[in-house]
Amino acid sequence: MRAAVLYEPNRPLVIENVGVRKPKAREVLLRTACAGLCHSDLHFMEGLYPHPLPAVLGHESAGIVEEVGEDVTYVKKGDRVISCLSVFCGVCEQCTSGRPAICTGVDVKLPPGVSDRMVWSKPGKIHQFLNLSSFAEQMLVHENAIVKIREDMPLDRAALIGCGVITGTGAVFNTAGVKPGETMVVIGCGGIGMAAINGGAIAGAGRIIAVDTNPQKLAMALELGATDVVNARDGDPVAQVLELTKGGAHHTFEAVGAKATAEQAFKMLGFGGVATIIGMIPFGTNIELHGFDFLRGEKKIQGSSMGSNRFRTDMPRLIEHYLRGKLNLDKFISARIKLDEINDGFARMKSGEVLRSVIMFDA
Repeated sequence: MRAAVLYEPNRPLVIENVGVRKPKAREVLLRTACAGLCHSDLHFMEGLYPHPLPAVLGHESAGIVEEVGEDVTYVKKGDRVISCLSVFCGVCEQCTSGRPAICTGVDVKLPPGVSDRMVWSKPGKIHQFLNLSSFAEQMLVHENAIVKIREDMPLDRAALIGCGVITGTGAVFNTAGVKPGETMVVIGCGGIGMAAINGGAIAGAGRIIAVDTNPQKLAMALELGATDVVNARDGDPVAQVLELTKGGAHHTFEAVGAKATAEQAFKMLGFGGVATIIGMIPFGTNIELHGFDFLRGEKKIQGSSMGSNRFRTDMPRLIEHYLRGKLNLDKFISARIKLDEINDGFARMKSGEVLRSVIMFDA
């Protein structure tokens, strides 16, 4: 099969011929239908997060079951599925206490470098990425890394739910638990930030303030549910938000992945407010907060891993929101591309030209 391989950071991905072995017990072979280009992949491509190389990246995808291994009972050949990097074991303390997104079962949620699912003719090992590797025509995954979806859901839109959409909406619904009428701020109007904005509208947030430096993205944020926009180039975004809210927000969501914006998210809170960090702050980077603010007004800051999802429950519900016109996935897709165009797709992402590019493997 053809796959996009990262050999070293800050180098273009290379299209290579790569293979997968036959499915073992509880493994499923998928034909990849669509894969979104996510900013998280870019973090690894730029060396901001470590991973064994060479590797086939990609983790936001939808596909069709081609073959199943022994003991697989959840899916059968021909089923349409969304993949998710939040593969769960179902038996560890986190899974059994209702937090499968942070499963600790390393026999199922294989740490980087452990998987032997991919093979090639070159010397050395080719590594699977986040137990998925969706920048390839096929994926071999554990059955607990996928969710079955209804037949009438378009697979290109379904792929987006696999990471960006579940991460953004889940941060609103699950991690923060935004209540109807509350005020929320989203810093960063990329794919995850837009999903959080749309999720806030679905949750009934009374006011949704979008913060970015790109006027086109701010305009789209208004289409997806934002009630107000703040262009950070027009002055201190913290001061602008505090003025708009007359004292701060109930919830803020950082969807950039930077030290400065994480600190701004905390400063934008009102008394009793909660800042939720969604973005991937570069590995090894610390954020600094004024200690007194934790006492003055009981403000909080928390992380959100993939939207604190229970993806086999959450993703089908997001599909229902889409099919009923509440989740506007059509606006998320800026371009549909071929696998050979992947490097250009990431270049356009970095330039801010696109919200999401989706690889169409059957095109």
